[in-house]
Amino acid sequence: MRGNRFDVLVIGAGPAGSVAALTLARGGARVALLDRATFPRDKACGDLVGPRGLQLISDARISIPKGLRVADMEVVGPTNRRVRLPAAPGTTYPGYGLSIARSEFDTALRGAALEAGSVAICARASSPLEERGRITGYRTAEGAEIHADFIIGADGATSHVATTAGLVEPQRVLWGFAIRSYLEQRVELPTIVLFESRRWHAFPGYGWIFPTADGGANVGLGVATRANRPAGTGAVRMFPEFLAHLRASGLIDKNAPEPTRRLGGWLKMGMIGTTPGRDRTLLVGDACGLVNPLQGEGIAHAMTSGRDAADAILRAPDDPLTGYRGALARAHLPYARVAATAHATLVGRPIAVALLGRALTLPGVESAFAGGWAIFWNGLLDGAPGGWSRTIAATATRAGGVVTERSSTNRWFSAVVTPDRA
Repeated sequence: MRGNRFDVLVIGAGPAGSVAALTLARGGARVALLDRATFPRDKACGDLVGPRGLQLISDARISIPKGLRVADMEVVGPTNRRVRLPAAPGTTYPGYGLSIARSEFDTALRGAALEAGSVAICARASSPLEERGRITGYRTAEGAEIHADFIIGADGATSHVATTAGLVEPQRVLWGFAIRSYLEQRVELPTIVLFESRRWHAFPGYGWIFPTADGGANVGLGVATRANRPAGTGAVRMFPEFLAHLRASGLIDKNAPEPTRRLGGWLKMGMIGTTPGRDRTLLVGDACGLVNPLQGEGIAHAMTSGRDAADAILRAPDDPLTGYRGALARAHLPYARVAATAHATLVGRPIAVALLGRALTLPGVESAFAGGWAIFWNGLLDGAPGGWSRTIAATATRAGGVVTERSSTNRWFSAVVTPDRA
């Protein structure tokens, strides 16, 4: 470190920022890891790390708390029919995920980045510092100036870096809002709940009840809003009704007390409306919209993008953006095009969503399609083992690609992820 000048300033010490900082520091870069929060801190999340995320942790030799291993998942439809989605190991990921509180998980990742040599700064990034029209650092709310050759925005869905760098179009973003709490309730399987606010009128999102490592339950509700952020209050408003639905469905005890503490947060999904970088400023994780548009997973995407952005800087410091765009295109583009288009098409069509939820949980679905559904829904096709389930997932991906070929979302991806092909 030379004063307040670094090679890279990473803003945001969540999974994306911490993995980026860790990779850069191990590569010999001088890294500032800035976050306004004091760790450990909590985040609104289902607290599940998926198979790809666990593989990255293993590959990067990062030590994290033990957590609770989870594998199969259950989906409960609007009529209370249940489908079990099997977990299977792939060639590039294990056949299970991990339930671990974000307060513990994020602290462990940040600790690994600091052990590697990153410098922690507890402050809020306020205004960008510029030279000849390029961002070269940020001034903190306390007035300190932090200069760097590269900026990595890892500051979440409502990213200040994305806004100040002109990398987001809020009116095009696929926004979502989630609220979660904890219950003293034993849960056998991670469960996704599709429910209807009234008959044949589906809630525009889904609920969940996941087991926690301490024997309790993480309960949450996420609502999709497209560009209409005020609609995010729907998750908050519907949460008591959702809990009542869980009791009526037998998913939680009828006498379970109301949760006393709730936490909410925004999601920005499918990369729609967000440009991944400009000049020497790169966006990663939620700041880049790297959240699965169909089921809300973001931790694995965040860590992968953090690693890829860091690798791009280390390998090609004269032009890291080209390499980073390519990595995003390879890792996320085929699935994101299909999933984002499906998401954008279904939001605002409650009857269509109700029909889909009922159809997906009809008798016979489990034996015929559950394996393929699990692979497709969780974005695990790349690396999935051969067989009927992979064939189903591959067919769904190809069919979705045909449908989205001329869609507005497809044109957006062509323009910002692979601009040379636009």
